[in-house]
This record gives sequence, structure tokens and C-alpha cells, in this order.
Amino acid sequence: MRTHLRRPAAVSLLLVGVFAVAGCSSGDGSGRTEAAAPSVSAPSLSAADRLAGEQDGTATHGPTHGPTAGPTAGPTAGPTAAPAPGGSVPVGPVRPDAALTPATGSFTQREKEYLSGRVPRSVDPAAVLDVGKETCQRIARTAKHDKDAAAAAVVAGDLRDAGDAVTHLCPEQRPVLDAAAGGYPDGTHASPAAGRYRTASARPGCSWQVTDAEGTQLAGGPAPGAAGDRHTLTVPAGAARFVSTGCYAWLRA
Repeated sequence: MRTHLRRPAAVSLLLVGVFAVAGCSSGDGSGRTEAAAPSVSAPSLSAADRLAGEQDGTATHGPTHGPTAGPTAGPTAGPTAAPAPGGSVPVGPVRPDAALTPATGSFTQREKEYLSGRVPRSVDPAAVLDVGKETCQRIARTAKHDKDAAAAAVVAGDLRDAGDAVTHLCPEQRPVLDAAAGGYPDGTHASPAAGRYRTASARPGCSWQVTDAEGTQLAGGPAPGAAGDRHTLTVPAGAARFVSTGCYAWLRA
């Protein structure tokens, strides 16, 4: 289930310029462009917006508002961390690889690999590719200012299809995925991996609790008098539950 994150101010400021990218037209040099989001008066969704809805199984036909090319993934409760979201998989029929061709020009081998299995039949493959390119642009522009902020955004699920986008479209951003590996977003997580973690830009109300199978607290915070947006915690071996609230994302320390 997807939820919307309440991003901390620090990360929001870093991503302001990044989000502006999605509000501009993008293309592949062949003269073709795709609008990231239609205006209020637009009669229908852009191809990229329709793609996001179809991948999530919530496609609509009315205009949407906002700077991004699609909804973002929120934190999930589960036994594993979310180091680098691999990507969205359409819920309906997809185009076969042989049909992944743009209106003009051609896709590179890496672009074809990214598109494989993720293009709904009703969506232009170029629009799907634009979503991945926009994610790469966001990662690069955020990492240029703060690599930890970029890694935290990947962990939190705020960068759509980050894992696949980096792997196939911008491998030079692999260090950001490596920094995000093994991290946890806000939420409830079962059987958290033992180790030391740190926040990158937590909210003032950031708090956390680690308990064992009987519910006994093994670790918690923040400590009395703690201030700032940087916190650390150690998850001991045998922990059964980790709950984080207002901390945005935890990275491996």
C-alpha cells in the first residue's frame, strides 16, 4: 500500500530544485517531449501520470496536480529494509520487448533493459523512460548537495524506481544506492537487522523504539535533551520489532 511521507524540512529544501525538473518537458533529442503533469484545465492525464496510475492499479482520467511524474512510494511494514526500490510492475498487460520502440529514433540497450516488463500496453514507452530519467536527475541533483539526503530519499521511497533507474540509466549514481542499502524508512519493521544506524535529516519529533518478541524495549530514543536532526541507534541481535516515527529514514552507520 502506498502512503505519502511527511518529508523533513531539510530534505524538502534540497529536493525543491529537483522536483522542478519533473515540471519541465523532457525528451530524447528526437524532438519528442512528454509533459510531466497537465495543467488544471487539461482534459486528461499525461502519459507518465497515466503510467503511474496503471502501475499502481489506480489509473484515472482526470487531471492531477503536483510536480512529480507519478506518486511516490511510502514506507512499508515488513521484515526487511527498503534499501533501493527495484521498481513498479504494471498490474495489467505489458508490451512485449519486441514492441518497445519509440515513435522516432531508437532506444539504447540499457534503455530497453529498463523498459522490459514495465510498459503497459496503453502507454508510450517513451513516457515510461522519461519517468526513469527524471528519477536519475533527482538523485544526481540531490546527491550533488547532500549524498545522505539522496540516500535517505531512496530509502523512504521518494524516488520512484530508483534501483532500476540507477542500474540501467545512471549507473554513475551507484554510490547513492550503496549508501541506502540496508536502511529503514519511518514505519514498523519486523525482525530488523542488527547493527548501528543513523538519521540523515530527522524531524524535531523523531522517536524510535526497538523491542524483543515479548515487547520488552531494547533501545529507544531520543535521549532526554537530545536536539538536532542527527540521531544514532544500535539494533541489538534478536530484536523483533523496530518502530520509527518522524525520523524519515535510517541509514547504516
